[in-house]
Amino acid sequence: MSGEVSWYRATVEETFDLLESGKEGLSLDEAALRLSRYGYNEVEAKKKHGPVYLFAKQFSSPLIYVLIAAAVVTFFLDEYADAAVITGVVFANAIIGFVQERKAEHALESLARMMIPEATVLRDGQRQIIPSRELVAGDVVLFEAGARVPADVRLFHAKNLHIDESTLTGESTAVEKTIIPIDAEDVSIADHRNVAFAATLITQGDGMGVVIATGARTEIGKISELIKESGNISTPLVRTINRLGKVLFIVILFLSVFTYIVGKLQGFANLEIFLAAVSLAVAAIPEGLPALITISLAIGVKTMASKNAIVRNLPSVETLGSATVICSDKTGTLTLNQMTVTSIYTSEGMFEVTGDGYSIEGAFFRNNEQIDASIYPSLVSTLKAGALCNNAYLREGGSIEGDPTEGALIVSALKLSRFHLPRLDSIPFESEKRFMATLHEDESGSSVIYVKGSPEKIVNMCRSQYNGQEEVELEAGEILGAADRMASGGLRVIAMAYRYVDNSKKELSSEDVRELTFLGLQGMMDPPREEAKEAIRKCKTAGIRVIMITGDHVITATSIADQLGIATSGALSGSDLDSMSDEHLSEKLANVSVFARTSPEDKSRIVRLLQERGEVVAVTGDGINDAPALKRADIGIAMGRSGTEVAKEASDMVLADDNFASIVNAIEEGRDVYSKIQKVILWTLPTNAAEGLAIMAAVLLGIVNPPLLPIHILWINTVTAIGLGIPIVFEPKEPHLLNRHPRPRDEPLLLPIIKRRIMTVALLMVTATFLLFFLKINANGQNITTAQTIAMNTIVFFEIFYLFSSKSIYESVVGRLFSNWVMSGGVILVILLQMLITYHPFMNNVLNTAPLGVTDWLLIVLVSSSVFFVIEAEKSIHRKRKAGTRE
Repeated sequence: MSGEVSWYRATVEETFDLLESGKEGLSLDEAALRLSRYGYNEVEAKKKHGPVYLFAKQFSSPLIYVLIAAAVVTFFLDEYADAAVITGVVFANAIIGFVQERKAEHALESLARMMIPEATVLRDGQRQIIPSRELVAGDVVLFEAGARVPADVRLFHAKNLHIDESTLTGESTAVEKTIIPIDAEDVSIADHRNVAFAATLITQGDGMGVVIATGARTEIGKISELIKESGNISTPLVRTINRLGKVLFIVILFLSVFTYIVGKLQGFANLEIFLAAVSLAVAAIPEGLPALITISLAIGVKTMASKNAIVRNLPSVETLGSATVICSDKTGTLTLNQMTVTSIYTSEGMFEVTGDGYSIEGAFFRNNEQIDASIYPSLVSTLKAGALCNNAYLREGGSIEGDPTEGALIVSALKLSRFHLPRLDSIPFESEKRFMATLHEDESGSSVIYVKGSPEKIVNMCRSQYNGQEEVELEAGEILGAADRMASGGLRVIAMAYRYVDNSKKELSSEDVRELTFLGLQGMMDPPREEAKEAIRKCKTAGIRVIMITGDHVITATSIADQLGIATSGALSGSDLDSMSDEHLSEKLANVSVFARTSPEDKSRIVRLLQERGEVVAVTGDGINDAPALKRADIGIAMGRSGTEVAKEASDMVLADDNFASIVNAIEEGRDVYSKIQKVILWTLPTNAAEGLAIMAAVLLGIVNPPLLPIHILWINTVTAIGLGIPIVFEPKEPHLLNRHPRPRDEPLLLPIIKRRIMTVALLMVTATFLLFFLKINANGQNITTAQTIAMNTIVFFEIFYLFSSKSIYESVVGRLFSNWVMSGGVILVILLQMLITYHPFMNNVLNTAPLGVTDWLLIVLVSSSVFFVIEAEKSIHRKRKAGTRE
């Protein structure tokens, strides 16, 4: 024990050292959590470090540099409103990033909340209740039904002890614990039947054991370490935007410097050429792009929330749309997490039972035909035995109180009738005996014993079987063969038997449970969700692979996968994974889609290897065991109803209805969000490039009075960003999004077609603008203000017509020009504002504009509309080429 205490002290000192030095990025909250486990006050930890550095880290993105530069430039140009807006965008992005950085700390805090505050121990021969953080290796712990296990404990006493380990292992049924030593090596957590694990729930029985691990050394503590090691996984969208930001930063800086140098060589004054270079930067910087992307993501978040998918950070909206693999937990995600009897065997044949979970709605079938179960006496007796030899009960609302296996037997019986006989006595289930027995007084006043247990045990205790009319000779081979066939189909099989005894018997002993008459077998499973089958089919259509990773048995997992339509070349268990190198497992991941009896480390490893194979991985889960994989994944999806707080805090998205099918809806929304982001870029970059190119061309051509003044550039950017940029994100969803395959992980936002559009649109806009500018100068004898007003309006109307074409990257928009009422409203608003600055005297003075004639407007509309027809023609050519390639 002294060694364990020394380890605690070393850990505390190490925590303070790491916090003070800043090594390993240890946050304040994480340190406080560590220290609180050892009795330290959180306030004491706060003296050592603050969260300010987390916020400061958010200003290291290249795109943020661009925005900061834009804010500085607009400030020195006395455009304080624009500077304030851009600064607001910078801080909004920083706040979003700060929230993301806190995810790991929140997950650890949730994990701490699950730690047990008190534990019952034997010390110095005395029973004591102590805080669980004071437990040390070697302590003897006592626990009983309804309690949570306070540490990892090696059992030396277990009486009818069953523990729900679903949140740790994913196994759907409570695990029966024993004290029998395990000789095998490399045993998975789920197979450690002689160990009770921290934070698991005791469903029945009681036990005692010796503490073998506490704190970070427990299995749940190791999961905590895995969450920390996973770090913050950058989403594909964040990585892509960062790459785009770097490119824009370098290109705009280069062009601005180049313009300044050329201007100096041509003899421009210092102030003049400096303002031109600054104007180019302001024109080319897409300062509204981050805001538009954020708005697109926010709208996606709202839409997903209406479909039961709650997104915890904005970039995850798009990430799900680009997912190529979904690694799903089985229990409670693909299945109902409600044991359900699906097959019953008796001497009268094999019967199928319909119905899902704990609903008593269902029917009985034999040879694929629905039957009246009441006319089969052996079936009725089997259902009756399962209902009476039972300690569970069904609550109102459809939840089971007690063992899920016994709950399934109650529900199957209720699908026929409500059985009730007074219980006189019982023998509880014990692992050594492998059966449970109850003594009842039947309708005639006779005493009858009902027994249930494992098929092998019950058959060995029987001397006959009931054929529906009488007791006949026992056919043990046939019964055990039926049990094996049911088990091979992934069912958990329970056998039922009975025996009539003397009416005077009011107490039950083990000697009474003999010479039984076999009744039947009930096979149960945690059934797959019906909606999950359709969701998996849609995933296949969308080019998304579904992989099942569960802590349940291989046979059960394979059976569920087959029912759900998950294609796989066999299944691998946790022990199989332990014997494989990363290279070997990576090869297997190409075809194997079912992994059973896995540990948290196995799940994290599978996710990591899939990512190394170039996959964008989504992980679903609800238990503590899922948290490391949820954190490591490109997007972690936790269950809202059944999910633990640890899983939710480690995730990026929460399914409010625990329905795998909701993921498909979210995927469609994610793809729609990415499509809108592409359209935002498709419209923003060419128009910004055109504005910048116009200024650079004026310098290169040596034009002293350029077509666009800095104030014109600021006006255009402000008005069009609000009136034309924002409406794009309200564009209706394009059809057949789920028929497309996920975009490649490394696909850039600047697709080749977008690059071509940037060149085409920018050159067209600049050429046409200069053409009208010079025409007006020549026609009116150096009327610069009127010519500049025409140039500014030409740029704006080019952006309007190009906006309509940007409603789709590849498809024609003819026929749905006005499908987006927000866009129509935005266009009208921009036109009205252009009329205002063109004709209002005050605005003429402020923006240096002049009124235009009807002929001027006709020329502007005629020339600027050309971009719509050019782009639509390019789309048509692209579609024909693509169709020809397919042929």
